[in-house]
Amino acid sequence: MLSLLAGLLGAVVLTVILMREPARASAELVSIPDVAVARVGTEDLFREVNIPAEFRPYADVDVHAKVSGFVRQMYVDIGDRVKPGQLLAVLEVPELTDELDHASATLTRAEADYKASHLAYQRLLAVNKDHPNLIAQQDLDTAENADASSSGALAAARADVEKYRTLVAYTRIAAPFGGVITKRYADPGALIQAGTSSNTQAMPLVRLSDNRRLRLDFPVPVDYVRGIHDDVPVTVQVDALSHSVTGKIARFSNAVDQSTRTMTVEMEVDNRQLDIVPGMYATVMLKVDQRPHAIAVPIEAVRAGGKSVYVVDTQHRIQERAIEVGLETPTKYEVLSGLKDGDLVVIGNLSQLRPNQQVEARLTASLARE
Repeated sequence: MLSLLAGLLGAVVLTVILMREPARASAELVSIPDVAVARVGTEDLFREVNIPAEFRPYADVDVHAKVSGFVRQMYVDIGDRVKPGQLLAVLEVPELTDELDHASATLTRAEADYKASHLAYQRLLAVNKDHPNLIAQQDLDTAENADASSSGALAAARADVEKYRTLVAYTRIAAPFGGVITKRYADPGALIQAGTSSNTQAMPLVRLSDNRRLRLDFPVPVDYVRGIHDDVPVTVQVDALSHSVTGKIARFSNAVDQSTRTMTVEMEVDNRQLDIVPGMYATVMLKVDQRPHAIAVPIEAVRAGGKSVYVVDTQHRIQERAIEVGLETPTKYEVLSGLKDGDLVVIGNLSQLRPNQQVEARLTASLARE
């Protein structure tokens, strides 16, 4: 009886041992956790600063008249697109026409007087050459003076004619450059004062804007002015449009405003399609603190304090690696030392891991280098 009980007890013990072996093996397999890793690589890192700005025309002027007169005809209105040199308006200045007619008549007389005096002087010179001492020297001097005087009068008459022709031409106001008429100040019959007069508030005829190119001025904080250079690419998000535009820095003031601690930077935007209207608001997305070809790791790979990361070595074990970080972007750290291109760093929840622990690395597709 005792032998039978001993046999039964041994069988039970053996059964329990055999049942525990698969469980122990399964537990050992479960104890090797999968961890998400990212492959360390090089990329161009930068920080992005968003700066509000407003578009303005590349050129924007009030077109004035150079002479005073009444508006006889207006050829443009608000919204009209004009070419350089296109006629915008014509003034009526009757007294200028009268002055031109008078100057032309004076020129005709001056030409006749010069022709007569010059011919008389040339004849006296010819006779004196053929018959010396026949003509008194005083007569020669008088004829020479008359010739010179008539020549001067002729030059003055010609200058007066050109002057009044120019003033008459100023009654035709043309576009100084191509653009869009954004305002019209005068109608036919209105009296326009000369824009060159400094003691009057001369009214312009129209306002002309060059909208095919636009200027975008934006203030860059003093902390970032060191990275501002000509031809630096800039992306601009236009609030009123569904897309962004790109351009380059064209110029900058190279001086910091003491009251705002900013420097004015200007870029030019191609607007040949005229889909951007001056006055629209925009957000300039400026890249600052650029680090080309930097060793980069995801922010979630760096342990608290930014001093170390967990690296999975070739034996699938975790090693803690001390690092020095530099630039921080919203998603990446620049690594100055401690890592090399190709290392596998652990990302995600690091609190459950410990150095020298064996793990199964799973490369995160979204962070893997292509």
